[in-house]
Amino acid sequence: MRRTVFSMMAILLVMVFSVNQAFAEIKLPAVFCDNMVMQQQTEAAIWGKASKNATVKVSTSWNNKSYSAQASADGNWKLKVTTPKAGGPYEITVSDGKALKLKNVLIGEVWVCSGQSNMEMPMKGFRNQPITGSSDAVALSNNPNIRLFTVKKATSLEPLDNFSGDWKTCTPENVYEFSATAYYFGLMLNKALDVPIGLINTSWGGTRIEPWISEAGIKNFEWVKLPEKKPVENLSPQTPTVLFNAMINPIVGYGMRGAIWYQGESNRNEPKQYQKLMPGLIENWRSVWGIGEFPFYFVQIAPFDYGPSGLNSAYLREAQLKASTATKNAGMACIMDVGEKDCIHPAAKETGSKRLALLALAQTYGMKGIACMSPVVKETKIEGSQVKLSFDNAANGLTSYGKELSCFEVAGANKRFFPAKAFITGSGVTVFSPSVAEPVSVRYAFKDFIVGDLFNTDGLPVSSFRTDEWEPEK
Repeated sequence: MRRTVFSMMAILLVMVFSVNQAFAEIKLPAVFCDNMVMQQQTEAAIWGKASKNATVKVSTSWNNKSYSAQASADGNWKLKVTTPKAGGPYEITVSDGKALKLKNVLIGEVWVCSGQSNMEMPMKGFRNQPITGSSDAVALSNNPNIRLFTVKKATSLEPLDNFSGDWKTCTPENVYEFSATAYYFGLMLNKALDVPIGLINTSWGGTRIEPWISEAGIKNFEWVKLPEKKPVENLSPQTPTVLFNAMINPIVGYGMRGAIWYQGESNRNEPKQYQKLMPGLIENWRSVWGIGEFPFYFVQIAPFDYGPSGLNSAYLREAQLKASTATKNAGMACIMDVGEKDCIHPAAKETGSKRLALLALAQTYGMKGIACMSPVVKETKIEGSQVKLSFDNAANGLTSYGKELSCFEVAGANKRFFPAKAFITGSGVTVFSPSVAEPVSVRYAFKDFIVGDLFNTDGLPVSSFRTDEWEPEK
């Protein structure tokens, strides 16, 4: 009798277990949750975990369509849904027998925002380091058409499938804690385009660029040593590939329009390498995302007094300027006018963010009448003791806003630089120094810390530059 009872109980347990397996709860990565934003007018990927070999159905309320995919033997599944023009809110239902519903979903423009501390810096600022105008901006930030996602910091020697974080609505409480650079960028896009904006902030202060590149991408740079694949306590976020693995890989393939980037301070002593690493990161992300040459815009590091040790950071700014033209569909926002001598985190975050947004509005969204590029030297002519410079991206000319130009230096063949006089002409800028009879090179704002004073008439500053290629003094 007992044996019969035990047998029946065992059968019941197996049946219950089988039912639970058949209707196991769908598990989605953190980026798929309530309040999310999906990229408009595309085939947007959705993926997750389900029961072994289960059929997963995804239903979207904007078109009342149903999509299906079969999970693999390990439960992984992925499919794509067709997204409409911007709008919402909508709902998405995911089921393999038991339904999971995502609510308050918007369709719009999604941007990934990454880098080190100047991207991470929240609207509330850092300790003793404010964001100019943030109190008013936060107070006025209620906006149902902007959504914010902050990826929790993590490292990994292997690519991960998920990270921690969730989509939050745009309220003062949430904006206060969110990246200032990303928020101001998204806000300007939202106002100009009148569509929902989704911002994914995945950044970590003090980090170099190498940790943000995948293993396949980092192998293109022979001077970068890959880490050994063995357990490590307190894995450093400076280790190559570990931030890509933990903070980028889980969203690779997520539907988005493009990326913005603010990083470089931690690589300032290796400008030649950075000039290659920056385009390398862009190409690496584009390769793994598989959606073509999506736009990638970045902020040039601001002038700052790094002290007597190390290389003049103007060389890194020069490397960033060159990197901005080394790959298609990329651009750089120059902030030579807002650096701070004693703070590496400029308080005027809105300035750089808006310049990133100008790049996106003009180059990605094709809005006419928007100037977005800083002037760059087009031609250099030496006439006696004078050097005459002409510039691209200055169709309406240049301005110093009434101030005397004070950032130019001139050197002869002996490579000794002297402060120069400079004045704006109809064709550009003329530079000379009474101390240099036969000039060979001109440099502009080529110092660790300096406040740029040359702009085009659209208010975009000229980057620090030099007309020579002399090796930097150690």
